[in-house]
Amino acid sequence: MTTDPRLFATVAAQPWHDIWRGDIRQWILTSGLRIVLLLIGAVLAARFVNWLARKVTERLDVGFAESDALVRSEATKHRQAVASVISWVSVVLIAIAVVVQLADILNISVKGLVAPATVVGAALGFGAQQLVKDLLSGFFIIAEKQYGFGDLVELTILGSPTDAAGTVENVTLRVTKLRSPDGEVFTVPNGQIVKSVNLSKDWARAVVDIPVSTTSDLNLVNDVLRQECEHARDDEVLGELLLDAPTVMGVESIEVDTVTLRLVARTLPGKQFQACRELRVLVVRALARAGIVTAVDTRPTVGAIASTAEQETQEPTK
Repeated sequence: MTTDPRLFATVAAQPWHDIWRGDIRQWILTSGLRIVLLLIGAVLAARFVNWLARKVTERLDVGFAESDALVRSEATKHRQAVASVISWVSVVLIAIAVVVQLADILNISVKGLVAPATVVGAALGFGAQQLVKDLLSGFFIIAEKQYGFGDLVELTILGSPTDAAGTVENVTLRVTKLRSPDGEVFTVPNGQIVKSVNLSKDWARAVVDIPVSTTSDLNLVNDVLRQECEHARDDEVLGELLLDAPTVMGVESIEVDTVTLRLVARTLPGKQFQACRELRVLVVRALARAGIVTAVDTRPTVGAIASTAEQETQEPTK
């Protein structure tokens, strides 16, 4: 007996043909298509939110780069932090909306999930306490404007022996990212922050200690320093960093062979360290012109100490 291959293929394909023309085809063309469109729309919406937040950040960066300001304003730093938080929250809300819509399309009864969700929520609540703490702490950091993008901060972390210091690169409701002067990135959960010290809030203070020998004429030293403070803002570099003229505070400490005088100045936020370096250069030059010997100049060098010790050991043999 011979079998027609075409008849066999028709018989084999008949069940799949019946299935496709049945409920599966109807579900794919209705619910399945809605699910695909919903997922595509959610992905596009999330990408649009991230693109919009990135454009806002780039516009703030361009505005700062085109301006004559050396530092970002407090409003700019806060807007950049808020844009990052809004984009993160928007993506989370989009994900929640998609889950709810999928449950509706798949005819999953939300009422039937209330009791299991309560049990699961109670169980997860103990494990998610730190997450909730991080989110609440991040909300208050943004709302209270404790620090923002570009701020120089020192964060005291719970249970950590050292503080995390650096420039804020990103602030979300959950974490704060810092870039240290060595290029390291610290990711600190907001709930672990015990104390935050903002070193670039509105303005900063440059503090310069000048050690001089106890044999120096302090009246002459004070006169030289005051003259330099009066003309400090005339300097091309230092004048852009200072908000007002530096002030000589007087004698800060006295040691056996050293008297330390202190000089302070208000600077642009985050520019206190650069201002300190420029002020030290001016002070050293001014004291050198006046012939004032600093405490560093009075200390013998290693070569001088070795030479003196050699002479002392050779004298008894003469």
